[in-house]
Amino acid sequence: MGNRKLGHAVIGYGGMGSWHATVAGMLPELLEQRGIFDIKPDRCAVAREKGLRAYESLEELLADPQVDLVTVATPNDTHKDLCIQALQAGKHVVCEKPAALSSAELEQMIHTAEQNHRLFTTHHNRRFDEDFLCVKQLYEQRTLGDVFCIQSRVYGSRGVPGDWRNQKEHGGGMILDWGVHLLDQALLMTDEKMVSVYAVETHVTNDEVDDGFIVTLRTESGLLFQIEVGTSHFIPFPRWYVFGQNGSAEVDWGLKGKIVMVSDWKNKDAVPVVAGAGLTKTMAPRDKDSIREYPLPEIHSDVLDFYRNVVAVIWGEQQSLITPEQMRRVMRLMELVFASAEQNRVIEERI
Repeated sequence: MGNRKLGHAVIGYGGMGSWHATVAGMLPELLEQRGIFDIKPDRCAVAREKGLRAYESLEELLADPQVDLVTVATPNDTHKDLCIQALQAGKHVVCEKPAALSSAELEQMIHTAEQNHRLFTTHHNRRFDEDFLCVKQLYEQRTLGDVFCIQSRVYGSRGVPGDWRNQKEHGGGMILDWGVHLLDQALLMTDEKMVSVYAVETHVTNDEVDDGFIVTLRTESGLLFQIEVGTSHFIPFPRWYVFGQNGSAEVDWGLKGKIVMVSDWKNKDAVPVVAGAGLTKTMAPRDKDSIREYPLPEIHSDVLDFYRNVVAVIWGEQQSLITPEQMRRVMRLMELVFASAEQNRVIEERI
């Protein structure tokens, strides 16, 4: 195939755009950094200081025949138009999450990619989080026995960032920010369909967009997902709790945590303990000789595999890690989350 390098450019050189340029730049054998475009002169100046070309206009970038692949890392409400323009210009496109603000927008983008025979995919980098991969391994290998509940949380204490992320017209709010990651992870955890959604938004620091949310999902078999994001939480929970028939697991960032499992099922007798203003036998802790603690399994992941896969897909050597159907599922699930929170009801739909 001759030169296997693809020319890469970034549209939107903010926090994530600069991250994309840096990460893609770590694969010089696959990607040649052609430059960036940003509507803000100061961001263009930062790019030039780092040795990157800053195109004078979007049209100049899209007209460059040496640009094969474009990453769109702009506010959420601009994704659809920018991606469609890039696809129509013959570029392959990676779009920051969420790919769009609605299923209708997403279908336009997928259709444009198909018409122009170009790759269009979304950057779901949290699929490479080692804490997520650890929980997925525990679930798939039935380490804890039959898992009946998975809790996934991300907490902060600074409210919604004071940029476009706190503005509804630009696609702000935590459901579209962290929510898309955690919902995507839930969909990847199991091959089952989700059958019900119940969601509550919080507006502790921001009335225009959600600054947090709680979502309860249930699968066909009854597996329960409890997903929560908060931006006014000063005492965080661990990133994950996993509850199985034979034990539980606590998993945090950096693969910190533990697994606690039953070692003696015959030891069922419990001595009542004082709890608050009374006694309880039901909630008395297990004797130490009836349980055993284990370390979390070692998990190794490389986020560079995302762009390695993108290049391999373009060359026709691999299937895309993030497919149109997966993008459709997470987009539809987000729509149901918004609808459930607005209507204050459980919504039943197979996804």
